[in-house]
Amino acid sequence: MNQPNQTHQIDRLSRDRLDGPGPLLLVPDAVLLPEGPAAGVAVVVRDGSFLAVGDAARILRTHAHLDPVRLPGHLLMPGFVDAHHHLAQTFGSALAYGEPSEIFRRVWVPLEGSLDEESAYTAAKLAALEALRGGFTTVTDAGNRTGVDVDVVASAARDAGIRCVLGLICDDAEPDGTASAGPRGGAAARAAEHLARYDGDPLVHASLAVSVPEAATTATLRTTARLAAEAGATVQIHVNEHLAGVERSLVRHGLRPLEHLHEIGALGPQLLAAHATLLTPRELTLLADTGTAVSYNPVASAWKGNAVAPATTLAERGIRFGLGTDGTRGDGFRLTDAAEFAQRIAYGLATGDSSCGAGWTWLEHATRGGADAVGLGARTGTVAEGLAADFLLVDVTNPELALSWDLPWELVRRGNRDQIGAVFVAGRLRMWRGAPTGWDGPALVSRAVGLARAAVERAPIVRAHPTSTAARARSTAGSSAGATVRGGARGGAR
Repeated sequence: MNQPNQTHQIDRLSRDRLDGPGPLLLVPDAVLLPEGPAAGVAVVVRDGSFLAVGDAARILRTHAHLDPVRLPGHLLMPGFVDAHHHLAQTFGSALAYGEPSEIFRRVWVPLEGSLDEESAYTAAKLAALEALRGGFTTVTDAGNRTGVDVDVVASAARDAGIRCVLGLICDDAEPDGTASAGPRGGAAARAAEHLARYDGDPLVHASLAVSVPEAATTATLRTTARLAAEAGATVQIHVNEHLAGVERSLVRHGLRPLEHLHEIGALGPQLLAAHATLLTPRELTLLADTGTAVSYNPVASAWKGNAVAPATTLAERGIRFGLGTDGTRGDGFRLTDAAEFAQRIAYGLATGDSSCGAGWTWLEHATRGGADAVGLGARTGTVAEGLAADFLLVDVTNPELALSWDLPWELVRRGNRDQIGAVFVAGRLRMWRGAPTGWDGPALVSRAVGLARAAVERAPIVRAHPTSTAARARSTAGSSAGATVRGGARGGAR
């Protein structure tokens, strides 16, 4: 392909050609299908879905009334699916990592409690902006404890233009395991109302959530499982994430958290187990036998010091799983890279596994597998006729991808969000060359800065470590005084 001519054609690619209300006939250099990248494929997008996907010559003949948009040097691929996020926690993303486990008790709960309706909306929309910039077309929100109506988060997602699996937290247990008689009571009624509230919404899909198994009564765990299964929705629960949580479950029930959920009948295709970093062979069998899905969150494992979920084993056992950010950073390509890299460090090096799933595994579970894990496999995650047109246009002429020998591997290891030219959700252009369409991204960021500072200042956040700058100052001061000081090892700095 002649490079100067190719560049000229790319430069002529107009946003106006992609941002219209009518049908689109797109002819990229290649389309990422479940079996791999395929050249000579065209797609037709109409009314938010893929009307046709197939041989370009045939599509051009059968849709001759449409003006084709040719995309030389571009790959059309499914949008990434974030299988685990906390949209309302964005203001604290820079506070929470590099901290000891169970930071939700010291950082997230206090932070969310300090948010009002405006700050919760702004935090959620900021998270959606970052996700779209990173190629995510779907985010899965595990619920929030802000106290504001969950529809505030739904509105933020809609206004940003991203697909959202929206969790409602149904916690109703006191610390001793008894049912709460206060505002947390009535979980079953709230769950049923939430599932009905978003029925038919084009972008927001209702989900139920329990923070951790011990946060809900046995009755509620069973009821949410039943309601979600009947509605074709998911129940999101943080399971087997921290050693402390596993030990508390052993003391209370004589069973590990995932075993306890199985005993009470809460496992099944409706359950999305977040993190699942601490799994025994028996628990792997329980997941496989019940069809329970997992959100593998590799960046969160590194930033929070958790164990790494055995994702290559999940894949080998046929256990359903997607990839989640857990609010760490909204970059789909970096997430797939972290997914493979974490497996290599945690498992591959010790066993001599130089592949650790290969590139297609991580792309699969960041797209189609992720959509299945969050309950949207029949709606999105794949470039296929009848599914939602949630997709990316990726420039493959850059230095990182142009010399391709194995494009799936290169996308995982060398892809980045700067290569994403356009992001489509439900057939509409939502992001163009890193900027949102139809609304002011920089203005949102500016507003978020002020609101975030005020919210963090109000929140009784307790951190084990000071900032890196303060830690360095401590270390420098200690060294100059002839003492050995571990920077950031003590303190409760905010």
